[in-house]
Amino acid sequence: MGPYPISFRPEVHKDLDEIPGNIQKRIKKAIEERLETAPNRYGERLKRSLLGLWKVRSGDYRIIYTILEKNVTVWMIAHRKKVYPRTDIGCENRDEKDGSYFGAKR
Repeated sequence: MGPYPISFRPEVHKDLDEIPGNIQKRIKKAIEERLETAPNRYGERLKRSLLGLWKVRSGDYRIIYTILEKNVTVWMIAHRKKVYPRTDIGCENRDEKDGSYFGAKR
């Protein structure tokens, strides 16, 4: 494991069950090679209502995650067409002061 430990929300396992096996392997490789080593380098910050969340692309799939200090939490893995309508996943965790999610630093 790299310098960034990865944790997964329980919903991610359900997301993976809906993804074909060959694509699951590609996603796992992306997590191991990108998120565990340098999630802020390989990922892209999301904007506006998704402030505080990051995404990394793996083909047509998106891995949505947060970075808190040296810890990465994967919140969702889904096809790019399905990701953005589902991004209300953390509304209850939104910081009222700065609008960011999950206490993530900007």
